[in-house]
Amino acid sequence: MIKNILATIGLICVSGLFIFAVQAEKSPSDQEVAEPIKVINDYNVYAISVPDDLNFAGENMPLQDPDILERMDRELLVNTYWQSNGLLMFKRAEKYFPIIEPILKKNGIPEDFKYLAVIESGLTNAVSPAGARGVWQIMKTTGRENGLEINNNVDERYHLEKATEVACKYLLRSKKNLGSWTLAAAAYNAGNAGVSRRLKEQGVSNYYDLLLGEETGRYLFRIVALKEILNHPKKYGFNFTSEDLYKTIPTYKVEVDTVVTDFTKFAERFGINYKILKIHNPWLREPKLNNASRKKYFIDIPKEGYYSVKP
Repeated sequence: MIKNILATIGLICVSGLFIFAVQAEKSPSDQEVAEPIKVINDYNVYAISVPDDLNFAGENMPLQDPDILERMDRELLVNTYWQSNGLLMFKRAEKYFPIIEPILKKNGIPEDFKYLAVIESGLTNAVSPAGARGVWQIMKTTGRENGLEINNNVDERYHLEKATEVACKYLLRSKKNLGSWTLAAAAYNAGNAGVSRRLKEQGVSNYYDLLLGEETGRYLFRIVALKEILNHPKKYGFNFTSEDLYKTIPTYKVEVDTVVTDFTKFAERFGINYKILKIHNPWLREPKLNNASRKKYFIDIPKEGYYSVKP
């Protein structure tokens, strides 16, 4: 039996050699190839120098620490060479930062926290596996505790202005409890109790001395990386014009204090369709508004001339 197997293997090998020989015989000679194939490769990947003056909300990063430098280098590399995502961040920032920035300023929150929204959701109405929703990724309990209406009919976690106000409240409490904006940002990811406990367990007082899990351990570095890249696009190889960026569509508010039985018909009254109404009011979760309590809602309607709506 072994002899038969060896014989079979030998036959396969010989057959393989024979086929190869025939194919080689049929291959064109160098003289028969008119032009050699030219391989063009003009794409290059470069190491990135980490700037030595990076900070978050005015708190300097201790880049003289080799661990901190390495972690910062990682996030700059990842976010620079994830080009499609980077370009989308530039495009969306132009659309949403003008809404977020004045709310942060009004509440005394450093402007750098707008980059926290970037890493939380990519400036989209994302839904996390844990159930956090919206640009600021607010959990249901946190939203309700801070005055947001959250049910099947209305979910104000998707209301950018109101959600930004809730994020500001949370961050102000965290800053008061933990003592720094850096720790307040970390607490947005890991919770005030979680950050407080780790500080006590490890006997340290700032974010950069903490040993944390993967997500919270990268959190501040990701924020600062996006801040650096979004503020210096050319430096990191991003090329675009202002025409390439998404724009904020101007709107006006319509007060509603009654039941709305059909948002399709409601939208038609203002020269738009249901889709456009929902784009500007994602917090309206159903095609109707129950409003049994006759609460006052303000619905955003885009100004005329920005959409072409066919009858």
